[in-house]
Parts: sequence; C-alpha cells; structure tokens
Amino acid sequence: MTIKQTARHIAVGPVLRTAGVGLGFTVVVVFLLLALAGKFSPKIERAGGHAGAVAGRPVGNATLVAVVARRTPVIESAVGTIGAVHETSVASKLLARVIEVHVQAGQEVKAGEVLVQLDDKDLQAQLHQAEAGVSAAQAARDMAQIEYDRVKPLYEQGIEAKTAFDQADAALKGAQAQLEQAQQARAHAQATLDYATIRSPIDGKVVDKRVEVGDTASPGQVLVALYDPTRMQLVARVRESLTHRLEVGQTIGVHVDTLGMTCEGRVSEIVPEAESASRTFSVKVTGPCPPGIYSGMFGRLLIPLDEEEVLVIPRTAVRRVGQLDLVEVAETGADGGKVLQRRIVQLGRTFGDDMQVLSGLRAGEEVALAKG
Repeated sequence: MTIKQTARHIAVGPVLRTAGVGLGFTVVVVFLLLALAGKFSPKIERAGGHAGAVAGRPVGNATLVAVVARRTPVIESAVGTIGAVHETSVASKLLARVIEVHVQAGQEVKAGEVLVQLDDKDLQAQLHQAEAGVSAAQAARDMAQIEYDRVKPLYEQGIEAKTAFDQADAALKGAQAQLEQAQQARAHAQATLDYATIRSPIDGKVVDKRVEVGDTASPGQVLVALYDPTRMQLVARVRESLTHRLEVGQTIGVHVDTLGMTCEGRVSEIVPEAESASRTFSVKVTGPCPPGIYSGMFGRLLIPLDEEEVLVIPRTAVRRVGQLDLVEVAETGADGGKVLQRRIVQLGRTFGDDMQVLSGLRAGEEVALAKG
C-alpha cells in the first residue's frame, strides 16, 4: 500500500463510522415509533371474528328502540329583531320644568295614567284670565241681547227708527262674536294646561323615561317611551330566493334563542321592496309569544323548504360523556345473542323528544334507552 492510499483510507474511516451511527439511530427511532403505534401488540378479536372491537355487555333488561327514518321539511332560518307592533314616544309640547315623574322603566301603565307632571302655574293663571274674559263677554252679550229685545218690538211698531234697530242688532252680533272669541281663548288655555300633564296614550309598558324631577322639558323632547307587550312582532331580513315561499297570513315558526323555545306567528306584512345591498326583503311576523319576550331581542324566522329524510332516536338513548355523544347499539355477539356496543354519534336538530342522527347509525339498528 502506497503512502497516498494509506492517507485516503485514514480519511474515509471516520465518515463511514459517522454514517453507521446515524443509520443505527434511525433504526432505533423507527422501532420505537412502531412500538408506540401498537404494531407489535396482539390484536383483540371482536365477537364474530372481526378485529379491532371490544366485546360488548349483555342486553339484559335494557329497553331497545329502533333507529327510525323520518321525513321532515328542511328549515331555512332568517335572523331578525323582535319589536312591538305598537310602540310610541310621548313628547312634551311645552317649555316647562318637570315637577313630578310617576313611572320607571319596565313599569306597566294604563291608558290615561299620568306619567309626568310639568309646572303649570303660569298656565293655570292664563286659564283663569281666559275664564274671566268669557264672563265679561257673556255679560256684554246679555246686555246686548236685552237692548235688542227692547228695540225690536218698538221698531216693528214704528216707534223706534231703523237706525236704532240696526245699532242694537250690530251690538248683539258683536257681543256674540266677542263671547265666542273668549270661549275659544278659554279652550286654548285649557288645552295648553292639559299639555302640562303627560298621560299614557296606550295600555303598555314603559321602555324608558328620559327626564327627572327638576329637568326642563322642551317642545318635541321625548319624555317617556312605551310599547304594547301584548302584540310583538319579528322583523326579519329574508333573501329574495326565499320570499316566494312566504305569503301574508301564513303561519310560520319563530325561534327565540335567549329563551330556547319556538313559537308560532303569522306573516302580517312583506315589504315589497328589496334592500339593494343585501338583496333581502323585510318580513314582519306577529302572533302569540311566550312570556319574557322583550323589544330588541334576537329571533329567527323558520322558513320551511322541501322535505328530507332524517334518522332520529329518542333523546333518552343518548349519553353525554365529556364532549362526545354516545349510544349503546345492539349487535350480534360471538354466541349469536345480542350485546350492547358503545358507539359515538353526531347529532343534529331536535324534534320534540327525538334527536336527529347525522352519522354513526343506520336505519333499523336498535339502541338502548338510558335508565332513569
């Protein structure tokens, strides 16, 4: 071996040793991964000779029910906001100081009940002045009537001149006009005085009071907001492709998420104009709603579409374990008898006491009801 060959052998030796160590480490890692994956563990035979399943427990006295296929309409929802059909805001017609507030938010009131009282001292003085004007005009009219009644027969007998009769007639008519003017001024003063007492125009519930004692109310300022809680409606935005399935007078479901319940309503109005940005129509649904419904709550309009076939099982057959929904399915065991095997299912909508099964079961299979 030459000196050159010896040098090459010495240089290649460490490289081969390094490659060998790396290959050995890789083999060890692969072996560990296979062991963790269970590749070297014996398989558990399932009843019936299939691998990968654990033997179930006997059915015993468990109650079995079949998985049923049911046809039900497909429901499309449209979100909306619940509000009152009749909602009103009571505003002031005067510039006056608030001296009394008789209501709070959430309070129920009757039509005609006093809500807010404004300072009316000046208005009462104006009314008294107007009433005095009516009394004076009434007295003047009475005197004119007496003079007219005296002159008229004398004129008819030719004793009084026509000029005197015309003067008496004009005086009576002028006094009558003055009396009517005074009466109108009194009515105006009375109406203005009535504006100082703010009353409820409807039977309803107070949404909000926006003044306190000592505040100065201005003309047009809203003092109290009211609504009628006995007539509520859902105003939903429905896309144009679904509006042809709705018509005025149609009975339809409304789901209130906060209460977790569905009630029925009636389509009262479909606004015949689409919003250009979203291509949706406003649909108003009114009807009986459960207690606890408030204006401004979130709701869903349930629009029925075509029917579909769904699998359902009783709610009592489902067991909740952590984040999983499990059922016990009756299967044929190794000895030919029925045993219960736990199976994970994916659930969908609720139909009364039944639950929709999206995956994990087939129609005709039997599941066990949970014991109370």
